[in-house]
Amino acid sequence: MDRFKDLFEFNKRWAAEKTASDEHFFERLVELQSPEYLWIGCSDSRVPANQITGLAPGEVFVHRNIANVVPSNDVNSASVIQYAVDVLRVEHIIVCGHYGCGGIAAAMGSHVAEPLDSWIELLRGVADAHSDELDKLDSDDARHARLCELNVMAQVNNVAALDIVQNAWRRNQSLSVHGWIYDLHDGLLRDLGVEVAGLSE
Repeated sequence: MDRFKDLFEFNKRWAAEKTASDEHFFERLVELQSPEYLWIGCSDSRVPANQITGLAPGEVFVHRNIANVVPSNDVNSASVIQYAVDVLRVEHIIVCGHYGCGGIAAAMGSHVAEPLDSWIELLRGVADAHSDELDKLDSDDARHARLCELNVMAQVNNVAALDIVQNAWRRNQSLSVHGWIYDLHDGLLRDLGVEVAGLSE
């Protein structure tokens, strides 16, 4: 327990500060979860959704995994998306990658141990699909950065293709899927300009 002392002390201070500035903060938080956003991001500890967007607890529903991947057969991410769309009725799903992603670096390197290697294989598939573009870039850093972006775009398409999302659009539910990227060097988010907001004709 002593090794976690600082974490518990911080938690106490945080809770006290919240209550001091808004005595009903936790009462409201207990009663209602109605986020407008589902954030699908990387597990990287340097990319915390609430902090970098300035959103308070209760304002964003979050799913994170290595390299923000949404495979069509992944029960975990599909369950999160289903709950967010069908129960919470989020209006925006944000897939957010980040430059300097270790998962992307692993996909560009040699094989790693299982089960991570099977997960990374999904990223290699994205790299293979864009090999012509990536091969034209003049450095590994440039290829890495571009693959981070291409992966976000691929995952936006994966999310949009899920039956959960398609069914929401069929019933005219307000829902859109966006692709963003975060830069660790300056702390800024960037919209990659990829958005799907309904069924394709």
